[in-house]
Amino acid sequence: FKMSLNILVNIIFFLYYGRTAYNMVLNKFAPQLYEKLTENMKEHLEDMRTCIDAAQGGLFLEELQRKWNDHNKALTMIRDILMYMDRTYIPTNKKTPVFDHGLELWRDTIVRSPTIQGRLSDTLLELIHSERTGEVINRGLMRTTTKMLMDLGLSVYQDDFERPFLEVSASFYSGESQQFIECCACGEYLKQAERRLSEESERVSQYLDVKTHEKITAVVVNEMLANHMQRLILMENSGLVNMLVEDRYEDLTRMYTLFNHVPDGLTTIRSVMASHIKDTGKSLVTDPERLKDPVDFVQRLLNMKDKYDNIINVSFSNDKSFLNALNSSFEHFINLNNRSPEFISLFVDDKLRKGVKEANEEDLETVLDKVMMLFRYLQEKDLFEKYYKQHLAKRLISGRAASDDSERSMLVKLKTECGYQFTSKLEGMFTDLKTSEDTTQGFYASTSSEL
Repeated sequence: FKMSLNILVNIIFFLYYGRTAYNMVLNKFAPQLYEKLTENMKEHLEDMRTCIDAAQGGLFLEELQRKWNDHNKALTMIRDILMYMDRTYIPTNKKTPVFDHGLELWRDTIVRSPTIQGRLSDTLLELIHSERTGEVINRGLMRTTTKMLMDLGLSVYQDDFERPFLEVSASFYSGESQQFIECCACGEYLKQAERRLSEESERVSQYLDVKTHEKITAVVVNEMLANHMQRLILMENSGLVNMLVEDRYEDLTRMYTLFNHVPDGLTTIRSVMASHIKDTGKSLVTDPERLKDPVDFVQRLLNMKDKYDNIINVSFSNDKSFLNALNSSFEHFINLNNRSPEFISLFVDDKLRKGVKEANEEDLETVLDKVMMLFRYLQEKDLFEKYYKQHLAKRLISGRAASDDSERSMLVKLKTECGYQFTSKLEGMFTDLKTSEDTTQGFYASTSSEL
């Protein structure tokens, strides 16, 4: 408490003219008291600066912190002694309050001294670089040092630390990202980016101002993701298409989450996904070998739809924009084959003829619901109606329909989708069949009674 004792000696000199500081202010000695206080604080801060300058290596921050603690204790004591001056003389004469004045003097004499300012910034940045490269540093000392800068004012923290911190961070991640992208597959690169974002978030929580979080996150995202977005997403043998083909849900989730921070990131992922689905679908619907088996053709479409529904649900947070892109892509390639309406009708015919023989009614309902998704994509729904009518007639006449319940369930789905007019002729077939059955039964009943 050397500083506080020295200052108190000078205060006692003024107390010679009165019993208390209160009386001194009343007797209009406040200007001299304030001036003498400033003079002594500057003198002792210069002594402190000399001690801090002399500290070498890792002792520099420790010595700075010790002096900062001493200065704060002294300021607290002096503020309490001069409380009345703070309430009267200070506001009336537009002077800086005692405690705040002491902080300003510390800032100007110590933190922004030509011999300390650059050294302090360089030391903090070197420690952070060491931590980024795997070394263990004294986070407690980092925390108290950055808190000191924050206590001195937001501009001090920003100008003396945060701004150079963000600049060197951009340079660090620019170099690191360039190294990684040359040797890593997309999935591994994204793991590295995710790890770095997590580290920076933890760093902020441990010893930086909370407002720095958004800024350093933006730096990492820009240098590691935005600047390499196209190359990463389109990376051969490991990019988005490869992840989709191999159902790499974890990598897809990571890509979606990370590029959600990048402007147009999700738009790019969505566009590449849609193009891939269109290309894959086109290959399927135009493959002559696939056209030989309509049931297998439609089953492959359903499998493909299930695959991408799962990916979007699990890895893309069930994002509606991705679902819309998926639906648009399916609609595009399904209609490239003008036999799609016929094949979908044949698939339904196959299921309703076999029906519960191979699966229970609940499973059959699930299949029919999925088929309705494909039906919605058809542009030539009238063609489907034409074929469906033919296939339904054969099932009804031959008695090979799985069950009336399943047949009527399918008609309800079609009516819900397209309206009454679309299914009126199909429902009429059931009515005609029922009339025919009733007439036949009546005929046999009449014949039996005559005999």
